[in-house]
Parts: sequence; structure tokens; C-alpha cells
Amino acid sequence: MRQITLHDTRSGRLQPLQPRDPGRVSMYACGPTVYGRIHVGNARPYVAFSLLKRFLVHEGYEVTFVANVTDVNDKIYDAARAAGVGSEHLAREMTAAYIADTDGLGLGRPDHEPLASETIDEIVELIQALIDRGHAYAAEGDVYFDVRSYPEYGELSHRQVDDMDQGEGDADPARPSLKRDPLDFALWKAQKEGEDTAWDVPWGRGRPGWHIECSAMAEALLGVGFDIHGGGSDLVFPHHENEAAQTAAARGEPLTRLWVHNGMVRLQGEKMAKSVGNIFLLHEALAAHGRDALILYFCGGHYRQPIAYSEERLSEAARSVERIRDAGRRLVAGPSPAELASLRNAFFDALAEDFNTPRALAKVFEWVREANRRAEAGELVGDADLREMLAVFALDALLDAGAAAGGTDAAAQVLLDRREAARAARDFAEADRLRDELATLGWDVRDGAAGPTLVPRG
Repeated sequence: MRQITLHDTRSGRLQPLQPRDPGRVSMYACGPTVYGRIHVGNARPYVAFSLLKRFLVHEGYEVTFVANVTDVNDKIYDAARAAGVGSEHLAREMTAAYIADTDGLGLGRPDHEPLASETIDEIVELIQALIDRGHAYAAEGDVYFDVRSYPEYGELSHRQVDDMDQGEGDADPARPSLKRDPLDFALWKAQKEGEDTAWDVPWGRGRPGWHIECSAMAEALLGVGFDIHGGGSDLVFPHHENEAAQTAAARGEPLTRLWVHNGMVRLQGEKMAKSVGNIFLLHEALAAHGRDALILYFCGGHYRQPIAYSEERLSEAARSVERIRDAGRRLVAGPSPAELASLRNAFFDALAEDFNTPRALAKVFEWVREANRRAEAGELVGDADLREMLAVFALDALLDAGAAAGGTDAAAQVLLDRREAARAARDFAEADRLRDELATLGWDVRDGAAGPTLVPRG
């Protein structure tokens, strides 16, 4: 196995991956709060950590990947109230939409996708442990974490305690604050008027705070001290800071070995977010650009850095898809030339050093250029190396699509990819429209067990 390093937010430097259990990697990544359809920014951690799992599996590790769903939250209450439906109904609907939308990425599902609403017993037990150890206190149905009882608070986000603001306000604006200190954060919230989801627990009827959910879900499935905790960089504080503090305070050991954070998707310099209003929904992006282009778009930026969302970047990714597909038409099945092995090795070395996908992609296109040169000179070039590299990015089917498409033109193939993305997102009206557009170009779509193919009309 290669030595793999990842940037750890707590230490601020690259750290070697040293699994708790040799040969096995346990990984948790924070998933969405399901109060609306997810956007492209929400999809970035899903893509980054799904692809990281694929690389770790390639390197010989057995990987357990957990990505949660937060289905109990203030935002869900607010959105459900505005829509005139129950919060449970909205959460179920949006969870199903999230699964359908991310299925459209074609990366498979995480090994476990726990729901906060199904982890209440574990949440209650963890809160009680914090109370018993003097790190939390109950106050008229609420329970708060006592930040100053944990001296290491701030070590993940590298902030001074007195400079922090939890940003959650009081438990109920209609009554005076029950916190002992403004820094303290809610572990359990007493039920308020208009909240239709609640549980009876020792401190009164209510529901969990946001941060405690992830600590409980992660521990329930991976134990304490698992290998990698991932999520967006916007979660470092307060969400992940609070996760780290409450688990360490309750259990006496760190929640995870490595904290790994992806950068934000930005539009005109701002983070893509529902609260800002500058979002592109994932299922719409898949229908417009196809999953292959979207995956290449994400891989074109280092996971730790912000990445701009623009038509130019997506068009560039689509052109890269066509370069790979075109290369597939020139290759033959079988071993690749030994002289190209150094590029294959450099690809995997790049991923081993903080999962550097842009550097790895550069090696893919160096390999493609050299393979094209050899093919044009009459050499039969085997596709094994390219197929192995692309498989880590879930793009190896491009070589099959290229061969199957044979004489199809690039424009028709792009439309076919967009149709499949629309079908995966259950946008059947758009899929039918794209099928009709293909018909005007002279192509029928034949759906078979091996997937769709283009057949000349007439």
C-alpha cells in the first residue's frame, strides 16, 4: 500500500493515514439538512468523500463510509410551516429527493446513511453522559454544553474561546436566556409552539440540537476514534468544533483521528448557499451538463480549495469528457504499453498526497496524449491503465461509451448523457425532451441491459 496523507484541520498540516484497525478505514462525512432539494455546493462533499473511498478501496483498504441525514432541525420546521405540511412529511420527501439526486452522480451509496430521527436513544445517552461528567446542564427542558468546562475547546477551529459566537440565539426568544454562558450551545431543545416533532426524554419533551446528532450517529456506527471525519469547511465552527468537544468530554478520547474539510463551491465569489440565494440545484445541473462533466468539474479543483461554478468551467469539463471518450475509440482492450506505466503511477501518487485530483487528472490527459500519438502511428494501445485511473473517478464507462458510440457524433453523445442524468434525477419530462432532440439529429435511443445506445434512425 502507498503511504497516504491527508490535510488534518486540527493540526493544520498533512498527516499520514494510520487506520485504527490495520487495513480498514472508517470515515464519516456530514450530509445535508433535508429542508429542500440539494444544490451543487451540497454535492461537493458527497463527491469528494465518495471518490476518496474509491481510491482507498483501490489501494487495498476495506472502507466503511457513513454519511448522515439531518431530518430534525429548525430549518425543516420553518420550511414545512411555509409549505403547509408536517415537518416529518417534508423531511421524508426531501430525503427521498436527496437520494434520487445523488444517485444521479453514479457514485454508489455510502455504506450507512443514518437519520437523526432514528438515533434518539443514542443521542439521549450521550447527553446524559455529558451531564454525569459535569460538562452539561439542564435548564427548564433545554440541555446545554458547558463550553468553559472543556479547556481544549477551540483546538479544531484555532479560535480563542472569548472570540466565538455559536450563532444559535436563545432556545426561545419569548423567555430569558437559560444559558449560564453565551458560549454554551444546545444539546437538547424543549419543544416550542409550532414544532410538530418531539420526543419525551428525562429533561422534558423536545428534540436534539444539531451538533449532538452527528456525534451520536458517528459513534453508533463507527465507534469513537474512527479514522476520518469529513465535511465542508463552513462546518469547522461551530458544528465540528462542538462535535469534537462533546464527544471528547463525554468519552475521554477524540471522536476521530483526522478532520478533513472540503472547500466551498462559489458563485461570483460567494459561497453557494440557500441562505444567499445563489444556488444551482444538483438535479438541474445533472440534466443540463451530464454526470460525467459534473464529476470532472469537481475533480478539476483540489478538494480543499474553493471552486468556482460557471458555465465556462462546466463547458471545459464537457470538452474533457469528449477527449476521454474520443481516446476510448482509439484504444483496444488489454494491457497498456509499459512506457506509459510511469504516468499511471504518478496518477495514484498524486491521489496519495492529500487526494490531489487536479494533479492526477493532468496525468490522465498526458496518458491520453501519448496514447493518441501512438495510435495515430498505427500502434495498438491497450486501455488497461486508463481504465484503472478513470475507475477511481467513476468515469471508466466513458471508454465503453466511446467504443459503443462508434460513429456517433459528439453532440449526440452529450445529449444522451444529459438524458441519462435527467432520468437518474427522475426528471422524465426533460429526458423525453432530450430524446426528441436526439430524434431531430437522426438518432433513436435503444435502452438495453447494458445501458442506452444510439441507433441511426431509418
